[in-house]
Amino acid sequence: MSLPVHVVPSLDGAGVGSSVTVEGDEAHHAVAVRRLRVGESVVLTDGRGASVVGEVVSTGKRVFEVTVASVAADPAPEPAFVVVQAIPKGDRGELAVEVLTEVGVAEIVPWAASRSVGVWKGDRAKKSLSRWRSTAREAAKQARRSWFPEVVELASTAEVVDLVDAADLAVVLHEGASASLASVAVPTSGRVVVVVGPEGGLTDDEVAAFTAAGAQSVRLGAEVLRTSTAGLAAVSALLAQTSRWR
Repeated sequence: MSLPVHVVPSLDGAGVGSSVTVEGDEAHHAVAVRRLRVGESVVLTDGRGASVVGEVVSTGKRVFEVTVASVAADPAPEPAFVVVQAIPKGDRGELAVEVLTEVGVAEIVPWAASRSVGVWKGDRAKKSLSRWRSTAREAAKQARRSWFPEVVELASTAEVVDLVDAADLAVVLHEGASASLASVAVPTSGRVVVVVGPEGGLTDDEVAAFTAAGAQSVRLGAEVLRTSTAGLAAVSALLAQTSRWR
């Protein structure tokens, strides 16, 4: 059985035999909800590559303490995948974030596309971004990732163009493209940007702006996927070309 994973702000200075204290909501969930007990083994990670395995030596209402048995430091996976996700309606955004996190994406960029059904403004924007970040955090724990994805602030089309321009490889998913995603060669390192449009599709101006910045317009296949699952399919196909999936 896999050990439960919990997140701590930092593991700086953690070594075999040392103690790490977990506090706040993370500890409350472990102790009050999951019923963590003294003597159990857990994994702690800072979400930035460092992790430890240790035994729980004490618990409290919103705190527990772990004695470290082993320490690991994992390098960031290469190449790093960045998914620009057009805002979908309802809870499909959280679904997209969940599956993209599970497959190993490094960064998720919510995007206000011209035809996005969902709109993030004011308090709604703050709450939606918070839900996306919480979803990514929990999915990363479930997927046992030592590097957690970053969910950044809502991006404009101009900001997405800048991301595409700086990428080592960028693809924009478009059902009208003549080229197939299978024809794309993935670099062994650097940043790979995948742009996923909204339910209503990309506008001609958006496609033109991204391709002018260096993106390749590609289709996944004959089927048209939902925006919440298209990113997963595309990243999986690209990952299959890399050493990360070999």
